[in-house]
Amino acid sequence: MNLRGFLLALAAVLSSADAMAAEVKVLASNSVRTMLEDIAPLFTRASSHTVTLGFGTSAQVAKRVTAGEAVDLLVVTPDVVEQLSKTGKLAGAATSVARSLMGVGVRTGTPHPDISTADALRKTLLAVKAVTFSDPATGAASGVHTVKIFERLGIADAMKPKIKIAQGGRGAMELLAKGEVDIGLTFISEIITEPGVEVVGPLPRDISARTELVAFVAAHAKDPAAAKALVAYLSGPEAAKVYVERGMQPGR
Repeated sequence: MNLRGFLLALAAVLSSADAMAAEVKVLASNSVRTMLEDIAPLFTRASSHTVTLGFGTSAQVAKRVTAGEAVDLLVVTPDVVEQLSKTGKLAGAATSVARSLMGVGVRTGTPHPDISTADALRKTLLAVKAVTFSDPATGAASGVHTVKIFERLGIADAMKPKIKIAQGGRGAMELLAKGEVDIGLTFISEIITEPGVEVVGPLPRDISARTELVAFVAAHAKDPAAAKALVAYLSGPEAAKVYVERGMQPGR
């Protein structure tokens, strides 16, 4: 084969490879933002498919998809899946990819309060001057959970003057790092990745359940095979390493 023939053959191979590669548009919960930002390039190297990421609270994700936003894959909490399944926006079965734990954060270098039991957490919360968490009105899962925790502990009214609402877990940790509050409550995955703050530990199990995150292919995905490949990767061993590093647990 002469040089011209070789170059033509090479161009054909490269063109074929490009044709096989797809762009997978993902819309996901804020709690997996840093994990997906780490995993997306790993998946691209392994598959040649590119990944475009979008994020929001559970309620925001549901609203955007219901409104018709083009998306190939969702990574959300099961309640969003249940809501969207009624709209015909989802295809196939959900795959559990990770579980997120609620925790308490403090400014780096400050003493860690006792949160080992429900009663210890109650005393800690009553003792602080200010606390922050995600705005539950936006549908943020961590914010909704925090409000329920205050109610379970019987301190909802006592906590009202101490609360400084934040926009997302990242916003809550920014307030904490600036010293505007004493502690912050959100998913551990949102504490461990932010500068100026550190994890005290997870909330006691008897008052805070794990939040499962599942991946679901959209009904009108442009390339269902590429979206399914990403689901497989998100539930595989390479992604599991990232989840653990970021304070989450691999899916069941």
